[in-house]
Amino acid sequence: MARGTKLIADRPTTKRIGALRALWPFIRPYRWLLLAAMAALAVTAGISLVLPLAVRRVVDGFGAGAHLLDQYFGAALAIVALLALGTGLRYYLVTRLGERVVADIRKAVFDRVIAMSPAFYERVLTGEIISRITTDTTLIQSVIGSSVSIALRNLLILIGGMAMLIWTSAKLSMLLLVLVPVIVVPIIVLGRRLRGLSRETQDWIAQSSGAASESLLAAQTVQAFTQEGPTRARFDTVTEGAFDVALRRVRVRTIMTVIVIFLIFAGVLGVLWIGARDVRLHTMSVGELVQFVIYAVLVAGAVGALSEIWGELQRAAGATERLTELLTAQDSLRDPAHPVPLPRPVQGRIGFDAVTFHYPSRPDRSALDDVNLDIAAGETVALVGPSGAGKTTVIQLLLRFWDPDAGAVRIDGIDLRDMARADFRRSIALVPQDPVIFAASARENIRFGRPDATDAEVEAAARAAHADEFLTQLPDGYDSYVGERGVMLSGGQKQRIAIARAILRDAPILLLDEATSALDAESERLVQEAVDELARTRTTIIVAHRLATVKKADRIVVFDHGRIVAQGRHDELVAQGGLYARLARLQFTEGPLSEAAE
Repeated sequence: MARGTKLIADRPTTKRIGALRALWPFIRPYRWLLLAAMAALAVTAGISLVLPLAVRRVVDGFGAGAHLLDQYFGAALAIVALLALGTGLRYYLVTRLGERVVADIRKAVFDRVIAMSPAFYERVLTGEIISRITTDTTLIQSVIGSSVSIALRNLLILIGGMAMLIWTSAKLSMLLLVLVPVIVVPIIVLGRRLRGLSRETQDWIAQSSGAASESLLAAQTVQAFTQEGPTRARFDTVTEGAFDVALRRVRVRTIMTVIVIFLIFAGVLGVLWIGARDVRLHTMSVGELVQFVIYAVLVAGAVGALSEIWGELQRAAGATERLTELLTAQDSLRDPAHPVPLPRPVQGRIGFDAVTFHYPSRPDRSALDDVNLDIAAGETVALVGPSGAGKTTVIQLLLRFWDPDAGAVRIDGIDLRDMARADFRRSIALVPQDPVIFAASARENIRFGRPDATDAEVEAAARAAHADEFLTQLPDGYDSYVGERGVMLSGGQKQRIAIARAILRDAPILLLDEATSALDAESERLVQEAVDELARTRTTIIVAHRLATVKKADRIVVFDHGRIVAQGRHDELVAQGGLYARLARLQFTEGPLSEAAE
């Protein structure tokens, strides 16, 4: 949980609604839609302020002729019709604006985080990011598509209603104004408390999402180690924490609502009592009193609505700040302002020049220590050594998921830091140790390697990876859905799909990180044949623990504690003794080893 909450703990607290200004860049492209919505809002607010005048005419016109009374009621009905149409138009425009802006925000946040380097994901859980994209944007959608519109409408009604109250009866209006400070003070005091609790609630929800995401993605591991109970307990703790904070927020909101509503309507009743006495003294007409009461109710309702919306705006301000953090988060890796293009055709020469690298989470231990490695175009090089020796780090740096602390990594003589990452990554095909299978069809998973590939090319790649046999036996063949993370496939089947994906990419550089580790002996033999054929025409780096898969490599590079300790072909390294010979002795029988040594 600590890794997922670090970003939350380091975050400054939002203290003002001004954080919502960060939404303007997303609203600006739709300013004409915004202006149209504001125009409809102003019209409906104006009509609402005119309606009490019509009511006064109707009330005071009861003694007039039937014809005139009919006109009064007809005019009032027309005003109501305009109010209904204007309100419907306003709702459509602001709701459309809110949905459009939130869709753009979600895309912008996703576009930002999908390109972040691994260092970013060491500080924040993916579950928290998902919470930001869903929960926080929903809050913002509510504010843009409803709350702001309602707030502005009530603000106009408040201002216009106060003006009409003073015009109707200055005496009664002054009595109402005395109540304003009494109402505003609890709103300010309790609003500050509400703001902090609202932000804390959203942070707990993000933690809950992160915990759930992490556990669900590892559900089989949790079950295998019978850790359902502790996992449930951890999730319950976070969820109850979110509930407790939410309950405190609800209590504060309830207290504020009770106080504000009581003060507002108690004041209105007091003023109404005084107005009723003025009617008895004939200093006001009944219609004027009714008009004043309606305006007072409109103003009171506007104040109450604004106090409610204030809490929503505060929550949205916190959500906006959190989304802004993601949108402005600085990646430790950046493309240069003027990238050098990778020459075409790509030859595939790879160079590690005095490369030293430490993972940020292990700064006291070198993952690579002064590594010099040159790989010729078309050469097949195997990286072997104990776990943690630095083999996979070579692939991580070659893909520029990290930058070396010292030295340089080059492709065709060009430093990766001088090129756009998307440019040189197009020339690399990767088969990871833990293949990623998407919740889609088998065909779509293979086509992920080259989206413009035809069905025939996809199937040819599957045959080359010896995946065609099991794919054709699935219920819908290549179009069969394979489930989230490929849960409907075996480990070997997932690896063969990943190999087919790499074959389809047809890149000049091929990276195989334990690509056959999940295959049985027969499948491994078939896939190894496919890999051998694929490696003939491209630069290939193979990371392997099973030495049988790398005996045919042009060169084997032995790593230990982040350093290269030996290089050569299989027979040469066995003859030299040392680490590689010890690893070979552990994996091969005495017969093959003796033959290799000879």
